[in-house]
Amino acid sequence: MRTGSHLDKATLFGVVMGLVVIFGAIILSGQAADFWHLPAVLIVFGGTMAATFIKFPFRNVMSSMRVAAKTLYYQEDDPRALIERTKELAQVARKKGLLALEDEATPNDFYAKALQLSVDGFEPERIQHVLREDLELSLERHETGQKVFRSIGEQAPAFGMIGTLVGLVQMLGNLESPEAVGPGMAVALLTTLYGAIFAQLVALPIADNLEMRARSEHITRSLIVDAVDCIHQGFNSRMIEEMLLPYLPSKQREKAAEELEQQTQAQSQGS
Repeated sequence: MRTGSHLDKATLFGVVMGLVVIFGAIILSGQAADFWHLPAVLIVFGGTMAATFIKFPFRNVMSSMRVAAKTLYYQEDDPRALIERTKELAQVARKKGLLALEDEATPNDFYAKALQLSVDGFEPERIQHVLREDLELSLERHETGQKVFRSIGEQAPAFGMIGTLVGLVQMLGNLESPEAVGPGMAVALLTTLYGAIFAQLVALPIADNLEMRARSEHITRSLIVDAVDCIHQGFNSRMIEEMLLPYLPSKQREKAAEELEQQTQAQSQGS
């Protein structure tokens, strides 16, 4: 069942560790001020975001940013708990009918929607269609977020190179003025640094994080779709277990299969 929002310790640890390592090394160098250059920041971050808004609709970029802001938190759905709750709901439906499910607690909003459609009297085929359509739309939203951040990850180093070229032009155009060589070299090197850090520590990890979460949500929602179908067909606990067992992680699946086999043997011996 859903256990609520939790702080994703791995993501937080990765962000903090990356910042500590990079900025720690800069501070220990004793020349931290040399690593700040506003023109380089404008070229990399301004250019990257400008290109992103050109490639994607404004609403898609904004929604992707909101999703990224939530990567430090996650809502966990335990597949094993979902199966157990399905068995309980199926038992209620067999004894009292589908209308009795209206007041039953549900593991998450998607499960609640599925049960509400059942209570409202929709045909099982129609319910399956609505739920799978919802699932596909959810996947599309996740894919959009991944595309936005992968695009940012590709563009940031490119604008870093553009900044490098700008700096080199400034430097080579002022070789007769030694005081102009330093600022030109700073732009040339720092834009590459900024672009690489932004891509490798922020954009690309977020894109991979969103991909992982999308895969997990797809598995969970697919389990719920099949779970509701089991309830509609009036399956007993054993049949539900067999139908939904493939959604469990390998270790849990092996353990559940052993338990199911023991239950079957016990029932056969008892009969």
